[in-house]
Amino acid sequence: MNRTRFAPDRGLASRMVITMFLIGLLYVVFVGALLVLLRGAWPMILIIAGGLFIAQFWFSDKIAAFSMGAREVTPEEYPQLHGTVDRLCALADMPKPRVAVAESDVPNAFATGRNADNAVICATTGLLRRLEPEELEGVLAHELSHVAHKDVAVMTIASFLGVLAGVITRVALWGGFRSRGNNQNAAIAALLIPLVSAVVYAISFLLTRMLSRYRELSADRSAAQLTGRPSALASALTKVTGQMARIPTEDLRKAEPFNAFYFAPAIASKESLSNLLSTHPTLEQRLEQLGRISAELNRG
Repeated sequence: MNRTRFAPDRGLASRMVITMFLIGLLYVVFVGALLVLLRGAWPMILIIAGGLFIAQFWFSDKIAAFSMGAREVTPEEYPQLHGTVDRLCALADMPKPRVAVAESDVPNAFATGRNADNAVICATTGLLRRLEPEELEGVLAHELSHVAHKDVAVMTIASFLGVLAGVITRVALWGGFRSRGNNQNAAIAALLIPLVSAVVYAISFLLTRMLSRYRELSADRSAAQLTGRPSALASALTKVTGQMARIPTEDLRKAEPFNAFYFAPAIASKESLSNLLSTHPTLEQRLEQLGRISAELNRG
């Protein structure tokens, strides 16, 4: 991690290492199995896997910003937003990321980019319109923590590997069947590869969701400690979650695929199984942690 004044989080770092090791191991086993099952398709498998991985990682900031309709803005266009980011970056002693705004009434924010030098921090117009200055500061500090701890890059890689499993499977089946024809080996591969792909995707999906929930708690904690105002972040969380319920369901459904990037999920369920699959901890968990931090700061 680049040296910043964001409090280091050994728990987050260890979880990132463990998750990436397990997903990497899973990925190697998966590609190895495909190479064994579909020997004729291995050049295509390696080329597609390597090319997609590099493209996703290198252009992650542009892909995410484009997908969410974000555009980079100048200090003249949004002076308060830039001023808040400037103050937080000076306080955290970290380089200033590019600042963007997305035209959306869904109140949210996100950070993306493979490293601090290529990072983008974005707020929606709905968020800027609803939050008070100290609340906005808490949200932006949360997003800057993601950049400082490099978990944007880690989550980009981790989530990509699960999706890649499906892509490689389709390519491998197509290439394998073209090279082998309708023989017995092709029939076996047709049964095994979708099964292996489903298992790989399911395991990587659960691992990344577990890591995502922890990184959100870590970013809340780091933001509260940096700004010294956990109550402002708690207020922003409560306000964003409450306002989200007033957004038309159709708009929330459009934003839902990007939940892993957002400050708060566009659609969150209270069922325990859904919590297990969620990208974010529950609002109650986040507010409870911020309450403990507030008590600690008051005692100090």
